[in-house]
Amino acid sequence: MAKKTRIGTVGKGRRGISTAGWALRGAAAGAAGTTALNAVTYLDMVVRGRGSSSTPEETVEKLAEKAHVPIPGDEQTRQNRVQGLGPMTGLLAGVGVGVLTGLVRAAGYRSAPPVGVLLTGLGAMLAGNGPMTVLGITDPRSWSGTAWASDVVPHLAYGAVVKATMDAFDR
Repeated sequence: MAKKTRIGTVGKGRRGISTAGWALRGAAAGAAGTTALNAVTYLDMVVRGRGSSSTPEETVEKLAEKAHVPIPGDEQTRQNRVQGLGPMTGLLAGVGVGVLTGLVRAAGYRSAPPVGVLLTGLGAMLAGNGPMTVLGITDPRSWSGTAWASDVVPHLAYGAVVKATMDAFDR
């Protein structure tokens, strides 16, 4: 029998869902949120006619260099791999933040929608931009208002979709 605590249930969570079950639900919510983030980003590119960011690929290059792990292939093949790995880092960050959201849910934490959207969106921003900032690829202190909006709005869309998805699992 699961033991009741002030913040939830130890062992099996609400409705008998295990911690692993909540983590998997969080992964699904993170994937849905990442899709929303990408859709909002691509819509911004269409509306403003702006190009895609090269920072994900630059991050892959720097991480490979720091880890002393070569990306194999001739020049074109290697570049294609880097272009594929760049967006995968965003998928990993988005699903990873979703998993963390699921684990927080498993621990019994529930938030009001605005709080959940903001916290989850902020978590995704940190997961995505943190490594780029640490590696010196970008410096958010130098971003213009437009650059901030281009980053914040998609992450809020991510937070809204993750929050809505996780809340739907409670129904």
